[in-house]
Amino acid sequence: MLNEFNDTLLRAARGEKTDHVPVWYMRQAGRSQPEYRKIKEKYSLFEITHQPELSAYVTRLPVEQYGVDAAILYKDIMTPLPAIGVDVDIKSGIGPVISNPIRSLSDVEQLGELSPEDDIPYILDTIKLLTTEQLSVPLIGFSGAPFTIASYMVEGGPSRNYNKTKALMYTEPKAWFALMDKLADTIIVYVKAQIKAGAKAIQIFDSWVGALNVEDYRMFIKPVMDRIFSSLKEENVPLIMFGVGASHLALEWNDLPLDVVGLDWRMPISEARSMGIHKAVQGNLDPSILLSSWEVIEERTKKILDQGMEQPGYIFNLGHGVFPEVNPEILKKLTSLIHEYSAKHS
Repeated sequence: MLNEFNDTLLRAARGEKTDHVPVWYMRQAGRSQPEYRKIKEKYSLFEITHQPELSAYVTRLPVEQYGVDAAILYKDIMTPLPAIGVDVDIKSGIGPVISNPIRSLSDVEQLGELSPEDDIPYILDTIKLLTTEQLSVPLIGFSGAPFTIASYMVEGGPSRNYNKTKALMYTEPKAWFALMDKLADTIIVYVKAQIKAGAKAIQIFDSWVGALNVEDYRMFIKPVMDRIFSSLKEENVPLIMFGVGASHLALEWNDLPLDVVGLDWRMPISEARSMGIHKAVQGNLDPSILLSSWEVIEERTKKILDQGMEQPGYIFNLGHGVFPEVNPEILKKLTSLIHEYSAKHS
């Protein structure tokens, strides 16, 4: 039996006033938790996601342990790619490695289409399990964005500078835009299936798009993002955008038909507001600070909360994901601080 549903995050995402600032943490389900590490001794990431009961357990663990206001589905941005013909493996200590990288328009044309019910039923079953039986907070579904997914597909794995990706973008625009359209189609189908299964909010991770300048973003990326968000907007759930090192693109995101602009730690929330970002904002404690003393964590957190609470429409999060070295007790203590401080000062 579910407890009373906590919709604080959904209301904040819509710009409504809330009794306390809602909080969740990117990568809250996973590497810093001893229970998860024990599971990982036996199963790979893909193996966990193929077992709905196990995946649901990993997803809800931080909700139960930390008291956060949302769960985020345990999976990877690579999850839908094998179904469209991408030969990807998640290698420990490296990340996604792709053995058939995209090099030309013909490579793009060989990619298939995603049929979620047939190709990833285990993801949908996990969502249904969580949202019908186990969670009293919203479940956030997610997808990688076209540039970030393309960067893996073109580079063949993680990259520091995305040289091959940019080279394809600049020198083979026909192939590039075909790839963007293919990924947009896949993402729209994928995300709508998550929403239909029960996800109450969606975050689009464009983790590496900060590698582009504003001019190139507007030319090569923004049109496809507009198409994706315009289509997802029909589903009437909050849509969150996030990237790393992408503060210079925050105003571009503010233009898109989404609800929440996610900020990493490089741009203060007060600065984002003064620039004219009028949408709800999510962020943005530097995750490295979680390895500092509690006094430093508390001071930085209160400063961020003071800025975020200056107007309705604020969700507390980290500026990127939780590190494996972070003590879960710190996240529990931090969550309590955020709830108590914001309730007192809101």
